[in-house]
Amino acid sequence: MSNAVFFTYLAVMAGVTYLIRAVPFVLCKGRIKSKYIRDFLYYVPMAVLGAMTFPEIIYSTGNFPSAIAGLAVGGALAFFEKGLLTVAISASGAALAVNLLMMIFK
Repeated sequence: MSNAVFFTYLAVMAGVTYLIRAVPFVLCKGRIKSKYIRDFLYYVPMAVLGAMTFPEIIYSTGNFPSAIAGLAVGGALAFFEKGLLTVAISASGAALAVNLLMMIFK
């Protein structure tokens, strides 16, 4: 991913996150009492980041099977609440291993 694309993604994510969190402060004078709206506003930044990150995961390696292997390993380790460094290294290692195996047996 080039720097221009990365910073464009970052700016869009920051803008959307900021706007969605700032609009209630501008429009509402008091505390938001609706549990639904509070929960929605809490999860918006994570949803935006996930929506922007997921396509990059699939296309990052240039090889679909290795990207899926990395995603599967990372997802499984994250599900079992392993640390961020463990998840990142294991997912990268899985993608690398599948990529190397595909090069060897090609």
